[in-house]
Amino acid sequence: MPEQRTIDLKSLYSDTAKLADLPGYVARAQELAGEGNEVVLTGAGPVWLYLKIAHALHGKAKKLIYRSPVTGDVVIFDHDPF
Repeated sequence: MPEQRTIDLKSLYSDTAKLADLPGYVARAQELAGEGNEVVLTGAGPVWLYLKIAHALHGKAKKLIYRSPVTGDVVIFDHDPF
């Protein structure tokens, strides 16, 4: 049964996100997302990290949502046929 999983991007790195560590961030996000779930991305992080994680979750997540206190929920993609 699909579930909602939240990934706080800040939890993927310590002080500053580094491009050199990007493969590790992607692998961890994919692990946290699982297969076929609704995934929420949130937390402090550079735009390039959000973009790369969103791209990496396409085809793994049923639905991807960006959540921020300013915007609320923004659906990035939704592949649920219902």
